[in-house]
Amino acid sequence: MTQLKNKNIVIIGGTTGLGLSAAKAFVANEANVVVVGRNEASVAEAKIIVGNRAEAIIGDASKAGTAISAINTCIHKFGSFDGLYHVAGGSGRKMGDGPLHELTLEGWNKTLELNLTSLMLSNQAAVQKFLELKKGGTILNMGSVLGFSPSPLFFSTHAYAASKSAIIGFSKSIAAFYAKNNIRINVIAPALVETPMAQRAANDGEILSFIKTKQPLDGGRIGQPGDLDGLAIYFMSDASSFTTGQVIAVDGGWSISEGRT
Repeated sequence: MTQLKNKNIVIIGGTTGLGLSAAKAFVANEANVVVVGRNEASVAEAKIIVGNRAEAIIGDASKAGTAISAINTCIHKFGSFDGLYHVAGGSGRKMGDGPLHELTLEGWNKTLELNLTSLMLSNQAAVQKFLELKKGGTILNMGSVLGFSPSPLFFSTHAYAASKSAIIGFSKSIAAFYAKNNIRINVIAPALVETPMAQRAANDGEILSFIKTKQPLDGGRIGQPGDLDGLAIYFMSDASSFTTGQVIAVDGGWSISEGRT
């Protein structure tokens, strides 16, 4: 597998879950990767798992310098920078996200910072570097089906939905602006995938029963991180060189199924 041969890629949120799965897939396709995570233990573990074609660094995606540092590390270690995959984000439920009538201002602000501000900062750093280097490149952002296909019974976190919807508008807007520079920006929108963030749902029998009909593909199951890797490889490779401003759901049928309990 050589679809990413000689590509040097930064993954923000690349030490667990979807990001770590992608890092392994990218390396298997002969890319070099820099993965960024907040947790020291997960960063150390990711370095071991991904191996010599990777560099793992600690950083908070919501801080302005994190993506800049990761991109500079990529250039210093591997010689160039070709693509950014922004995976970092998460649920704000514990911080006060929820239905609008219960949503706290702290929950709103923290959820948007976690999902939207962090993504803006990494995208900005990537675009600035591509422009500085006078080269094209690719950015892939992590959205969610909740940004356009709500599920009120079990997934009513309205700040999270707002942030994921905003990622779509933001990505399309910058894709339009920077297309002339051969900088392309696209979005993957997964449904429920088994990651550290999704443990509340993944361990709830009633939700899994609902997912059986809401995500009916492949027997009706929760997604796995590897389900997204093929599309991520496409977007990070030259195969997608004529594709920008697109949002593709990898959702097991979520967005076309009503779901039943």
